[in-house]
Amino acid sequence: MTTGLLESIDRSTQLAGHNRLALLLFRLDERQIFGINVFKVQEVLPCPRISWMPSAHPLVKGVADIRGRVVPVIDLRKAVGGEPTPDDAAAHVIVTEFNRSVQGFLVRSVDRIIHVNVETVMPPPHGGQESYLTAITRFGKELVEIIDVEKVLSDVVGELKPVDNSLLNAARDLGVNKRRVLVADDSRVARTQIERILNQIGIDCLLVRDGREALKELRAMVDQGKKPEDELLMVISDVEMPDMDGYTLTTEIRRDPQLRNLFVMLHTSLSGVFNNAMVQRVGADRFVAKFSSDELATGVLDRLKEVQQVH
Repeated sequence: MTTGLLESIDRSTQLAGHNRLALLLFRLDERQIFGINVFKVQEVLPCPRISWMPSAHPLVKGVADIRGRVVPVIDLRKAVGGEPTPDDAAAHVIVTEFNRSVQGFLVRSVDRIIHVNVETVMPPPHGGQESYLTAITRFGKELVEIIDVEKVLSDVVGELKPVDNSLLNAARDLGVNKRRVLVADDSRVARTQIERILNQIGIDCLLVRDGREALKELRAMVDQGKKPEDELLMVISDVEMPDMDGYTLTTEIRRDPQLRNLFVMLHTSLSGVFNNAMVQRVGADRFVAKFSSDELATGVLDRLKEVQQVH
């Protein structure tokens, strides 16, 4: 499974600009169909024996031995505000790797993998269960709700640790006042975490939900007679986003003579399968895997040092 996943990611980097999203479809009940980014999925297997742990988070059904590794299994139906999944209704576990961790999501059934144009993937409505959605799309006549699994995992593991004091001191020594970063990420919890980290080192953030919104902000600066490379220290972009993904955003930035000098950092939860060669192939300057407060802060401060040395 890992080899095939790497090959899929590699093909996607070669096709940067084609703006496709691969989704694994599944159900938590008999009605609604949900989706998860295939690139986060390691494997899907029939529900294994799950051992209950009395000290586990309420959303964690228990742990399972999966290929010799103890993996926490999260009740996804409960995590998105539904009733706990009955034992006789739990048919499959989707094993995922993102944000530097491996976990299983308990689901009722798994359907198929589909590929959709990200331009057909829209932001979710607001309120209620929708707060756990990162986007919606359609497959045939059915509505597909794409779950913000980063938010689910954040609910289980809690807040990120603060930026290390040594980096806070380095930021003060560099003098980061009035520096801004454009952040594009479709996950609300991811945007909040990135903003919190950057605010700790004195960096202001301009937050948008996807690549198209980011490009709109950049071109608005140009229309106002501003140079985005002077206005912004860098662009931090997630890779997989609805409407316009991070690959396409990077490609568009590099194609535009008025934007091409912007520093682009890709910041993605797909930590298990990315490397610097893939990032360079799509024209980005740096890659930082989610979520490490210190690594993200270090990446931003390294860029600030480069800028100050030039000036």
